[in-house]
Amino acid sequence: MTDLPATSWLTVPDLVELLDSTPSRVRRLIEDRALIAVRREGVLSVPASFIKDGEPLTELRGTIIVLADNGFSDDEVMEWLLEQNDLLDVAPIEALRAGRKAEVRRVAQALAF
Repeated sequence: MTDLPATSWLTVPDLVELLDSTPSRVRRLIEDRALIAVRREGVLSVPASFIKDGEPLTELRGTIIVLADNGFSDDEVMEWLLEQNDLLDVAPIEALRAGRKAEVRRVAQALAF
């Protein structure tokens, strides 16, 4: 994976504590695409920006699915979500956190063409 913009990363144990959950529930959130994780230095990690108010950002799952349906790997999805996007004027994750879900998904869907 290419170098991603500077961000805080959470491991599964970090997520267990933050979400007041269990390791199996955290892994289920990743399997169900409510979160996406990549290996950083061999450790499964999730950007802290994917969590809001102690829960996975609800707008994230549908966006991950749109990108995966367009053939993006998990690493490519992660990179797209975190990198500055000229069409959105911010990184897609920041647009999602700002409530711009429909706009982010339109941009993501257009990547298939």
